Amino acid sequence: MTKPEIEPIAAAGGVVFRYSEGNSEPKVLMIFRNGVWDLPKGKLEPGESIPMCAVREVAEEVGSSLPAIVREIDTTYHEYPEGKKIMGKTTYWYSMIFTTPETFTPQKAEGIEAVEWMPVSEARNKAGYENLKKVLRKFTT
Repeated sequence: MTKPEIEPIAAAGGVVFRYSEGNSEPKVLMIFRNGVWDLPKGKLEPGESIPMCAVREVAEEVGSSLPAIVREIDTTYHEYPEGKKIMGKTTYWYSMIFTTPETFTPQKAEGIEAVEWMPVSEARNKAGYENLKKVLRKFTT
């Protein structure tokens, strides 16, 4: 039996954060998708730069205006099956802020049920994937 070829995919996303008055721990924006807490992210579109992808995907998934990138955080890689293929996804992560107050509308078509601000320590505990926990640790260093 031959091992299936890995099809590379580029994606980008964000750790959107804010500070609440009187609290030194930042809150980060998490999405609840397919039964797990996740960070907003998505696949690169043709002709799009990685940073453009990151802000577009965050805005689409949480139903907001485009956030502003603060800095690059990390890059993660994981593989998953899709039909008869194995996808190898590299995701580029940025910290981001909103420059104006936002209300959110979860992107239901992508399986997103909720968008919630939570303290970064809580987000690290609730994140449904180990690579997200790593991204959230790097965000705070």
